[in-house]
Amino acid sequence: MSSKNVSSEVVSVDEQAFEKHDEAAVDEDGFEVVDETPEFQATVDMEVQAKVDSNHPDARVEEGPDHMFGKTLEQEERIKAREAELERISAQAELGTQEGREMRTRDIAVKRSAMRRTEFQKRRASVDPMADPERDDPRVELEQEQLAAVNEQSMRLAEKLDGWSRAAISRRLAEAVINGKDMMSAVVSVFEELQTAPGQVIPIGKVEDVNRKEVSIEGTVTQLWDADSSAIRQVGLIEDESGRTKFTSWVASDQPWMEEGERVRIHGAARNWYQGRVSVALTGWSTVLFPERGQWWE
Repeated sequence: MSSKNVSSEVVSVDEQAFEKHDEAAVDEDGFEVVDETPEFQATVDMEVQAKVDSNHPDARVEEGPDHMFGKTLEQEERIKAREAELERISAQAELGTQEGREMRTRDIAVKRSAMRRTEFQKRRASVDPMADPERDDPRVELEQEQLAAVNEQSMRLAEKLDGWSRAAISRRLAEAVINGKDMMSAVVSVFEELQTAPGQVIPIGKVEDVNRKEVSIEGTVTQLWDADSSAIRQVGLIEDESGRTKFTSWVASDQPWMEEGERVRIHGAARNWYQGRVSVALTGWSTVLFPERGQWWE
């Protein structure tokens, strides 16, 4: 014989309805009030996606002063930090372009060129003290009367020397005076020195006196004759008021043709010696100009 002792509290349906009826709100007529306003709640996926969107660095797409509106302090700081990072990346990208490299290369080339020029001037100063870049201006050592005479003579020489400024000439004159020369001797020596300096068009009569391989001269072609070699394009004489010399134009140099009686200016002619006489030759590095070609009287 078996017995089951089951103790349970059974609530009827009417009782359950009555309990719910007590909990529900009723209107003045006794009818239950039903809230018809729907309640929206975000799902877990929606909450996760919202967090991702608000924290993503590309979340801000609008521009302007109000783009921070509605952002938390953390989001504002993240956006500002990213903007600063983008500016830095943009600056680096600009320096990495060809234009940036050209600018840096140009600056480096200028600095190195200045360094090489200074080093060269220092080496040259061992022979020519005036070339020392650290040397003080010799004009400050002159007395007032000497300085006035130097300035006057430098103005006269500047009219006769092409390519030399009055300041450069006056420095040379002051140096010569400080070294013990009288004013007239200083003027003569400085004039001869600057007249035959490298790059200057020198008198033809001074070609044999300069101590370098190439010279620049200007004069009139007074005579041409037939060359005794097929490698020679032209051969003849060129002269000015100081003297004359033989010139040779080689076929390989590809220089323009010159006529008798024509005035020419030759830059970078090679100096040669034959039987104790100096002559010049036009090479591929020489430049021939015709100052009077194409003038109105022609």
